[in-house]
Amino acid sequence: MSRTPRTYWVSGTAVLLALLFAAVATMAAAANGGGDGKPAPVAAVPGLRSPDAGFARDMAVHHQQAVEMSFIVRDRTQDEAVRSLAYDIANTQANQRGMLLGWLDLWGLPKVLADEPAMSWMGTTGDGHAGHGGHAAQPGGPLMPGMATKEELAQLGSASGRDAEVLYLQLMTDHHKGGVAMAEGCARLCGTPVERELAQGMVDAQRSELTLMADMLRQRGAAPRG
Repeated sequence: MSRTPRTYWVSGTAVLLALLFAAVATMAAAANGGGDGKPAPVAAVPGLRSPDAGFARDMAVHHQQAVEMSFIVRDRTQDEAVRSLAYDIANTQANQRGMLLGWLDLWGLPKVLADEPAMSWMGTTGDGHAGHGGHAAQPGGPLMPGMATKEELAQLGSASGRDAEVLYLQLMTDHHKGGVAMAEGCARLCGTPVERELAQGMVDAQRSELTLMADMLRQRGAAPRG
């Protein structure tokens, strides 16, 4: 799918804001030391294959597909409820993706590792989450949990009206289930407090959206793919 100028603007702005936020947070932590007035020690940079870095890389890929699916359905239906949900998901996940990529830049770590299996930072691979619906390969080949296949994306791009709405809600339900599993892993394993907080926020928000999407599917006489 071709990406609109707005897509680039949202993603680019999110990266810049994330870098600024991370830099300010780092300087503030260094300036506000203990009661003796000394600067606090700078937190250690996460390792190349740490949960912090692995989650940032994996979730950035995962979020990008959610943004793309949301822009697809925006143009395939006039239903305001679905368009509003798609806008919220695209806006939220583009900004979160910018934060994740910004942290990787701040840490001096690569955004892609060709030999890193998806989910390896959790001690498993994408195959371990096969129950979350369709899967697609991220760069390097490993599978990501809950992601739509190229065929499913093409089907969404050719559908319209109710068919597009139902397929989007089903695909995004699978996508959110996979995202929640990943975010729960970071909330448990990541060492960077602000990243753990972001991950827990993803869990809470996407669980709420799962409930909303189940209701929206019922209103259309459909159900999650299970």
